[in-house]
Amino acid sequence: MTEIYWIDENNIDDNLLFKAAKVLRDGGIAAFPTETVYGLGANALDSKAVKKIFRAKGRPSDNPLIVHVADYEGIFPLVAEINEAAETLIHRFMPGPITIVMKKSTAIPDEVTAGLDTVGIRMPSHKIASRLIKLAGVPVAAPSANLSGKPSPTRPEHVIHDMDGRVDVIIADGICDIGVESTVVDVTGDVPVILRPGGVTFEELQSVLGKVEIDPAVLRKPDKNLVAKAPGMKYTHYSPDADVVIVAGPSEMVAAEVNRLAKEDMAEGKKVAVLASDETSGLYDIMVVPIGSQKDKLSISSRIFDALRRLDELGVDKAYAEAVDEEGLGLAIMNRMKKAAGYRIIKVGEK
Repeated sequence: MTEIYWIDENNIDDNLLFKAAKVLRDGGIAAFPTETVYGLGANALDSKAVKKIFRAKGRPSDNPLIVHVADYEGIFPLVAEINEAAETLIHRFMPGPITIVMKKSTAIPDEVTAGLDTVGIRMPSHKIASRLIKLAGVPVAAPSANLSGKPSPTRPEHVIHDMDGRVDVIIADGICDIGVESTVVDVTGDVPVILRPGGVTFEELQSVLGKVEIDPAVLRKPDKNLVAKAPGMKYTHYSPDADVVIVAGPSEMVAAEVNRLAKEDMAEGKKVAVLASDETSGLYDIMVVPIGSQKDKLSISSRIFDALRRLDELGVDKAYAEAVDEEGLGLAIMNRMKKAAGYRIIKVGEK
C-alpha cells in the first residue's frame, strides 16, 4: 500500500519527511517533487533498492539513473574525480536543474549506471527534495516518477495516477516550476557534451564553459543500438496514447494545415486536438490544449508534459503540436516534443 504525504514546500512538515527518509534508508522507494519533474527515489548505494525503481516504472535496466545529493560534500564519495569543468558547473548551477556526468567511484553500484564507468550527479534546488535527501543521509538514485515511456509527472496527480500501489511513499506538493528534466552534461571528455537538454540552457553553459557540444542523439532519432550515457537518450519517452505530430512553420500556415488535416481525421471518426500557444489558439477550428506563451518558454516547459497527459484524459486519438523555436529552453521543449511525436514533423511554408 502506498502512503501519500501532502507537504507544502513553503511549510515543510519534518515529521512526514522523517518517515519518507526512513523508507529510503530502509531500502524502500519514494516519489518526491523537484524543481524539474517529480522523481522516484531509492538509496543509490543499495542495489536491491535501486532494482525496485526499475520494476515500479517498467524501465529497461540499461537506462542509467541520476544520483541526487543534498550538498556539495555529498558529491565527493560518489565520483573518482571532479575536473575543472565539473567544478565550474557545480559552483555556477548547483543546486539547480543540471546533472553532471563524471567518472564514478566504486561506491556506486552498476545497477545505477547500467554498467557504465560514469555517473550523473544532481543537486536539486527544491526545498522538499533537498531536505528529504539530507534527512535520509544517503544519495538518492531517481528517474522521473512515471511509468516508463509516458510523459514525465509535473503534478502530484500525475504521480498518484502512475505510481499508487507501486511505491512505498508519494510526497505530493504542487506543480513543478521548470517542468522538463535537468540538463545532462558529460564532462569526462576534452569538450563538455550535452547528453540531454533541460532546465539549464545551451547558451548558459556556453557562457561559463566556452565550447560545448550537443550529442547527436539530442537532435535526431537515436540509434536503437546506442549505449545510453544518460536517461532519455535511447528509448521511447514522453508518449501519450494519442498519435502526436509536430507542425512547424509560420503560425497562420501551421494553423491552416492543422485545420485541413484535422478535418480529414475527423471524417475518419477520430477525436482531434492541437497543442497550441496562447497567441495562436484562436486560429484553430478544433479542440485546443494550451501550452503557454511563445514569449515565455518557461510557461511552455512547465506545462508541456501536463498538456501531453491531458490529451489522454480527453480521449484524443490524433494530436498536432506547434513547433517551438529551439533557442534557450526551446531546445529542451522540442527534444521532449519530438520524442512524444516519434520525430514526425510536418514543415509548412518552406520553398
